[in-house]
Amino acid sequence: MSTRRTRLGLYGQRLARRYLEEAGYRILAENYRCRWGEIDVVGTQGDCVVFVEVRTRTLGEYGTPEESVTQAKKERLTLLAESFAQEREGLPPERRIDVIAVEVDRRGRLLQLRHIENAVA
Repeated sequence: MSTRRTRLGLYGQRLARRYLEEAGYRILAENYRCRWGEIDVVGTQGDCVVFVEVRTRTLGEYGTPEESVTQAKKERLTLLAESFAQEREGLPPERRIDVIAVEVDRRGRLLQLRHIENAVA
């Protein structure tokens, strides 16, 4: 992954985490890794564990952020969520996988942040 792309992704993830915290989510983990890959943010909202994939794009480059979540990625996110839940005891029983789509301009200014709940059903 290129340095520019890495910085953009980390910036988007920071914006997403701040958004979630301000919305009342409690963050349990960031950048959770296992053999299936990585999930960006794991948090709770009430009695629900929420697994969040953050996608960040510069406006006009490579389509919208949410369009980049392929069927294969959705399948990996499901495996990641199951793996996380198996490793942790006492998690709330309800679970969902969300996508946060972050769009910035070429200077890195936030243009739009969209939170898509239950993006992977």
